[in-house]
Amino acid sequence: MVAQRDGDREFGRLLQGLASEMNLLGHDFAAAQGLHATDVQALLAVLRATDPPGITPGGLRAELGLTSGAVTAVLDRLERAGHVHRTRDAADRRQVHVHYHPDAARLAFDWFTPVAHCTDRVRSEFRAEEVATVVRFLTRMTEELERLRQDRRERQPR
Repeated sequence: MVAQRDGDREFGRLLQGLASEMNLLGHDFAAAQGLHATDVQALLAVLRATDPPGITPGGLRAELGLTSGAVTAVLDRLERAGHVHRTRDAADRRQVHVHYHPDAARLAFDWFTPVAHCTDRVRSEFRAEEVATVVRFLTRMTEELERLRQDRRERQPR
């Protein structure tokens, strides 16, 4: 039983280390672009918005847990830096959609390509079945952490 607890602690420590390194890479990207860490989270949310025509400021507010004013400040910084642009919906001019700017996508691609190479290098050390297990684990961890984050946000007093 003690060995299992030690293994669990090591597993948790390794997950924390991975999360920390990914977070630090994001911070480094933000610093190199003259952005805030929250700006990078917003950029990732814009990239994940696979449903055209992009994500709305309200969608960003909900995803990032920010106030409307904070989302406006983030979008203003990102737009000034050339990372995103906002468009009005053709059918409802009151509706605004945020899109990742293609030139900014190239900057992010150049910055994160070495991360992709690291990922490919490490993944190549594992058999397909092992990678499938890791993918399943990471998918479930992400789902559970997202659920936990949403539950906590819903319980917070407004």
